[in-house]
Amino acid sequence: MDSHVTSHPALPVSHQDILDAVPRVRRTLAPTPLFEWPGLGALFNGRFLAKHENHLPVGAFKVRGGINLVATLSDADRKAGLLGCSTGNHGQSLAMAAKQAGIGCTIVVPVGNNPGKNQAMKRLGATVIEHGADFDAARKYIEDELDTGGARYVHSANEPALIAGVGTMAHEIFQDCPNPDVILVPIGLGSGICGTGIVARACRPDTQVIGVQSTGASAVSDTWRSGQWTTTETADTWAEGIATRVPAQMTLDIMRQVVDDVLLVSDEDLRRACRTYLDQTHNLVEGAGAATLAAAVVHRDRFADKTVVGIVSGGNLDPAELPGILECQAFT
Repeated sequence: MDSHVTSHPALPVSHQDILDAVPRVRRTLAPTPLFEWPGLGALFNGRFLAKHENHLPVGAFKVRGGINLVATLSDADRKAGLLGCSTGNHGQSLAMAAKQAGIGCTIVVPVGNNPGKNQAMKRLGATVIEHGADFDAARKYIEDELDTGGARYVHSANEPALIAGVGTMAHEIFQDCPNPDVILVPIGLGSGICGTGIVARACRPDTQVIGVQSTGASAVSDTWRSGQWTTTETADTWAEGIATRVPAQMTLDIMRQVVDDVLLVSDEDLRRACRTYLDQTHNLVEGAGAATLAAAVVHRDRFADKTVVGIVSGGNLDPAELPGILECQAFT
């Protein structure tokens, strides 16, 4: 186990919290498939099982968290409605859960955000506001200017109910594959890897939980590894689901207890992984969702002869990125 995993105070989210979230999530969402793709495993001489969160109704894992959070809201919060910041998947999660519950929802996105994700949030009934150059600028706008009107602000990571909800993804993994050697999880702000790590520590402590970030947006990885709070001026990646430049305190604290390592991949690696998914599985995967396959292949030496689960966190690819992906060579 990595030296970063040490003894700490009790986590803000427990394994029992995730088990409690399972029936709430299951009322709306069926378990997603865990498919083994032999051709993908052959790329690193191991087994690769893809957890297809891209098959969920909004095309991404985040919806699990929104459903769990809305199910636990107070009457006052329901009346006030929800406010969130997102590049798309967290926003769709809140919008879908809010629509089902009949409550209001406003999402702030960066200027120039993935237009397909913006439209998806609007179709789900959310009010979408564009502000700021990137996710962190949009988030700061909410926290400085908008988080005063009474709506329930739902941070995309510092929310125990969100982490518990997305942790149901890992619960399903261990139901279908009780003994994975490694679970690879993309990291934006870390709710997915936190939920996964909490479940893994409870179900099979020998399973390594490893995060993946882009080399151009590695603030969370750098902070986790060094122990020094690290931010970056830009999030230089086309994969908006992992384009964060300021870590989140709650998820980082949890990561220090339940994460074994964090790996980096380039934007070109992400494109090649997207192309490989398209060629071998006929799944259209967004950049963040392809990150785990990219890590398994790029860092192949450490995964040979292992059973690796890669979380396909989403499939909401901006169509403008597709030509560049089709020009790439798939991994071989």
